[in-house]
Amino acid sequence: MTDENQTEEVEAGDAAVAVEEAVPEGTEGRRVVHDMWVAGTEERPDLRRFTDEGSQEMLPDEDEQVLDIQRGTVVDDDFELDDSSDEEELQIINMGPQHPSTHGVLRLHLELEGETIRRVKPIIGYLHTGMEKTAETLTWLQGPTNVTRMDYLSPFHNELAYSLAVEKLLGVEIPERAQAIRILMTELNRVASHLLWVATQGMDIGAISMMIYGWREREYLLDFFEMVTGLRMNHNYIRPGGVAADLPDGWEEAVEDLLVKVPAGVDEYHEILDENPIFLDRTQGVGILTPAECRAFGVTGPNARASGIDWDLRKAFPYSGIEKYDFEVPLGQHGDVLDRYHVRMDEIDESLKIARQLLETMPAGDYRTEDRKVTPPPRKRIDESMEALIHHFKIFTSGFSVAPGEAWQSVESPRGELGVYVVSEGGAKPWRVHVRGPSFAHVQAMPAAVTDTLIADLVSTMASMDTVLGDVDR
Repeated sequence: MTDENQTEEVEAGDAAVAVEEAVPEGTEGRRVVHDMWVAGTEERPDLRRFTDEGSQEMLPDEDEQVLDIQRGTVVDDDFELDDSSDEEELQIINMGPQHPSTHGVLRLHLELEGETIRRVKPIIGYLHTGMEKTAETLTWLQGPTNVTRMDYLSPFHNELAYSLAVEKLLGVEIPERAQAIRILMTELNRVASHLLWVATQGMDIGAISMMIYGWREREYLLDFFEMVTGLRMNHNYIRPGGVAADLPDGWEEAVEDLLVKVPAGVDEYHEILDENPIFLDRTQGVGILTPAECRAFGVTGPNARASGIDWDLRKAFPYSGIEKYDFEVPLGQHGDVLDRYHVRMDEIDESLKIARQLLETMPAGDYRTEDRKVTPPPRKRIDESMEALIHHFKIFTSGFSVAPGEAWQSVESPRGELGVYVVSEGGAKPWRVHVRGPSFAHVQAMPAAVTDTLIADLVSTMASMDTVLGDVDR
């Protein structure tokens, strides 16, 4: 044994493991022996407290109500459970949190009997962005650059919900053009989100080519977002008081181009999937959520409308002038994966219809409020006036003050009801920000949708829920 390499044996349960370390010259006798545990050997008692969360049991002593939720029977029992099942045949497996088909760091604790799922326990918290608390350290104007990253597939809706809540406290009027621009960007964002959904849904159930097709049309939309905001995602474009900048020259031709290319691509999706026997077998009658289950778990958006619930915030509680435009709310009947597909595909058509109306009726005027307490001076004035320069500097460094109070605003995001609750104590930063994310409700409804079904249908069902974990772990 040389001075450069020394070997020590470290006991790890019943296994003896040789650990080699390079010892720098002059440090002999000061080596640190590293405790190790080798997978496949008996776990040391002092390490068990770090790995109890991964232990292979699902708290069998939980109360009956929790068990009913995990077994999917708390509202409706969609499937007949064979009471003669042998408990010795049950096994526990983990799906995730590192799994491509969970669409994020979601972990599902599954109790299986053969290939049938008997219990499901969703476990969240692996992303843990802490964006709500972060929002309380930022000024009101800085807020959109934070919330835009929550549901990263619908950033404009995050920005819109936050900005509308802040504007309720400010009491400012938003120009018609600014409102129309907001509707244009959010409806096109709905299309982009649904295109990504149909791409990944197809891939998750074996239609690999759908991933390429869905990405193709989505790129056209992201190019338009970049043209308007300078970014493909996380835009910080919709802000309290209006939007960051007016629509650029040539936006009409760009939207017209979208209204030709995207529907042509969607027609191809229908040709690929609608009568595909494999797609139908993997989606029809799979992952059913009844209307009662949707209401019990707070499921909203396309997932609820696929179950026949006629509820859309754009119709029930219109915002930003959305009531001026003509569109339908697509509904399903069976609440299965196939109906969720059809509802989202129909919503793409309806959102493009709204975009067509906006293209033809975009009002003239300013793209942000004239209230100088909220809006920085025009860029040209900064070069001409010291007062304008100071005003600009103060707004973007110290922010503007918001009157004490509280406000709630919800919008119809691609995943459902997205709500923002803000509380002000009168300063330049919010005292409290809380977000009601639709994906959170969809995760808690997973047991109702997949228990007593085959594990092969789990991926199809989970993908159809369109959950974004940034929308869950806020």
